[in-house]
Amino acid sequence: MGAQPGDAAEFTDLESAAMTAALNAAREGVRGANPLVGAAILTADGQIVTGHHGGAGTPHAEVDAITTAHDLDIDLTTSTLFVTLEPCAHHGRTGPCTEAIINAAIPSVVFAAPDPNPLAAGGGQTLAEAGLTVRSGLHEEDSRALNSRWVRSTAETRPFVSAKIAQSLDGAVAAADGTSQWITSAESRAHAHEVRSRVDAVLVGTGTAVADDPRLNARGPDGIALDDQPRPVVLGTSELPVTSFLALNPNTLQLRSPDVRSALDELYAAGVRHLLVEGGPTVLGAFFSAGIVDEVFCYQAPLLIGPGRSSVDGLDIGTLSEALQLIPDDTETQAVSRLGPDFLLHFTTADPEPVETGSPEPGT
Repeated sequence: MGAQPGDAAEFTDLESAAMTAALNAAREGVRGANPLVGAAILTADGQIVTGHHGGAGTPHAEVDAITTAHDLDIDLTTSTLFVTLEPCAHHGRTGPCTEAIINAAIPSVVFAAPDPNPLAAGGGQTLAEAGLTVRSGLHEEDSRALNSRWVRSTAETRPFVSAKIAQSLDGAVAAADGTSQWITSAESRAHAHEVRSRVDAVLVGTGTAVADDPRLNARGPDGIALDDQPRPVVLGTSELPVTSFLALNPNTLQLRSPDVRSALDELYAAGVRHLLVEGGPTVLGAFFSAGIVDEVFCYQAPLLIGPGRSSVDGLDIGTLSEALQLIPDDTETQAVSRLGPDFLLHFTTADPEPVETGSPEPGT
């Protein structure tokens, strides 16, 4: 049968449990250029095996679940695959998931929501044409909510934007005299470098670039560069000192546009799909004010600095009702976790208006 839009009444309690397991598995992934996706295989005797997508370039959730099932000698020919997002049908860094599903001889697939990315959509129809039973719509709203900011960045044809804030308990990123190294602990800095290693680019303003002379690379606790490196990006018109690390790095990209949305257009054209914004406060404020921050990592140190520079400037908020809303995010890790003496707060930003993702008919 063809891919059919379903409603929850068409599914059994066990099928609902399998999709819930897939949604929970999806939360083990990391946000970024690719959506969070989880998969669950429900066997004929009610066993559930899960998998998830770990980020760009890693096996997709369907393949991860199928691999685990093979390791456990599970009979896939009598099983059903549940996926939180329509299986992709295109060649990227990895092969199409539809091909892996067909080759695994799985007879039935249920996906929660259609893929809004036109490059990846159509997998449901591909599977149906190959003779599989394909249904959709089970926990669709939960799947859409999980990836709402990724959907927005895709619809706006811009990079997914993560923001990093490292501040004292009273919200300062530097003391009154400008000193800031180091407010947060070595454990927090190690985590921040891990985040750097999985993004396409790291952006700071020229003020930070001149004052701190950062490398904007990803390093391990031993100071050695990690295998995966982001592209350094500087936003602003001021010239970099010719002897600075960023000026000497031939991969550094300087964007002179005063408009952050135009800067994102340039980055997208340059192949950047996941951007980490590290500030300073003026640059962070510009991105937050433009509504284009999708994810926030806030490293909170147990320090009180007093008069100093706040972590985000220029929001032009005059009253509490105008405050920007952040949503605690428990994907990848807990929304609040400990890093040495510090706390890591992980958020997504509120999505005030739903993004239209096209036809509700999956696979078309």
